[in-house]
Amino acid sequence: MSTEKELYARSESKCELCGSIEGLGVYEIPPNSNGSADECVFVCETCREQIEQPEKVDVYHWRCLNDSMWSQVPSVQVMAWRMLKRLSVEGWAQDLLDQLYLDDETLAWAQETGEGQSVENIVKHLDSNGTILEAGDSVTLIKDLNVKGANFTAKRGTIVRGITLVDDNPAHIEGRVSGQRIVILTKFVKKSN
Repeated sequence: MSTEKELYARSESKCELCGSIEGLGVYEIPPNSNGSADECVFVCETCREQIEQPEKVDVYHWRCLNDSMWSQVPSVQVMAWRMLKRLSVEGWAQDLLDQLYLDDETLAWAQETGEGQSVENIVKHLDSNGTILEAGDSVTLIKDLNVKGANFTAKRGTIVRGITLVDDNPAHIEGRVSGQRIVILTKFVKKSN
């Protein structure tokens, strides 16, 4: 049975989010859907457009989540959670979100896209000038650094290519200097072009 037929049967020929019966289609849930019915939802064109283009969201359309959030289907629960997170500045949406319970595995799936993480919760690595550093960037040392345990000094002006970010500490990056992998404080580097 094709995914579309499975979803058609599961949804009783209705959008699994708003209940509409027109313009239905398969929506693969990002970021890692394998295309199976378990990782997809059956949605109408209106829901799909607003999911894919957050700037077009009509808050009143999503009051439908009051019903669909209680679905026993994990993929529907994930999409309901993501949309409620997106709309959580609305009082009614936050109230629904407070009532919604997802098991740990489903909640982890819902959070995979970063939906619901406030900008403050996302770790940003900034160089000495306040420029955002990303994994793979090249940086230049702006100060001589004594490397403990390796008995050498990383000289000012040294370019460190292909840095990696320390996930839980925005003040640290890692890179190779003189063949040694070292931890470097971001305040002692500037991003190279």
